[in-house]
Amino acid sequence: MKIISYNVNGIRAAITKGFLEWLQQANPDVICLQEIKANEDQIPVADIEKAGYPYQYYFSATKKGYSGVAILSKIKPNAVTYGTGIEHMDFEGRNLRVDFDDCSVMSLYLPSGTNIERLDHKFKYMDDFHQYIDELKKEIPNLIICGDYNICHKPIDIHDPIRNKNVSGFLPEERAWLDKFINSGFIDSFRHFNQEPHQYSWWSYRAGARGNNKGWRIDYNLVSDSLQHKLKRAVILPDAMHSDHCPILVEIE
Repeated sequence: MKIISYNVNGIRAAITKGFLEWLQQANPDVICLQEIKANEDQIPVADIEKAGYPYQYYFSATKKGYSGVAILSKIKPNAVTYGTGIEHMDFEGRNLRVDFDDCSVMSLYLPSGTNIERLDHKFKYMDDFHQYIDELKKEIPNLIICGDYNICHKPIDIHDPIRNKNVSGFLPEERAWLDKFINSGFIDSFRHFNQEPHQYSWWSYRAGARGNNKGWRIDYNLVSDSLQHKLKRAVILPDAMHSDHCPILVEIE
């Protein structure tokens, strides 16, 4: 099973930049999208079906044009779960899960901490999400949590760790949370295969950051420890240019 995660920064904008043509070439079995910024009735679902994805699931934010996640699949899932059942998490459309025979795949969009109020919201979200996943693992041990975590894990994951040490996304407390979350039973699939520096998944639109590769690795496909023996490869796909993020791929046997 080939799974891609991609923060598209607006699915309609991405489609105008050739996202559907790219999707057909990349040809994942499942793609998890974040920040779709649209409701289902605003999305060209028929065109997406023609691109090879008959099974489409959208979980939009209450606020129009904001946040939202989706999963597109070639394979029919056994079940689909919208949100977590935790109101302060779900109104922004940040969690969507599909269950298959051998694993479950989640599209996750963690909040960013752009100001003090949002940072408090982010930390509450992170704590409640960890508790939610701890409970979920008892029922579904084979989890693949794909998405934009809005956190760089280690200094290798950011172009300038010194100057960004007090910036949300690389705060010690955020990094400690991600460390604890991964160590609670997950594998950072990309780092499982690749320890090279300068590998990023998001670049600011400012100051030619992408052209100069001054980026952050904030998108992850985290895979349950129980699936380690099934991991085949995990890569970042920086040549896809439909967003300020790029897609990331994991392949499971």
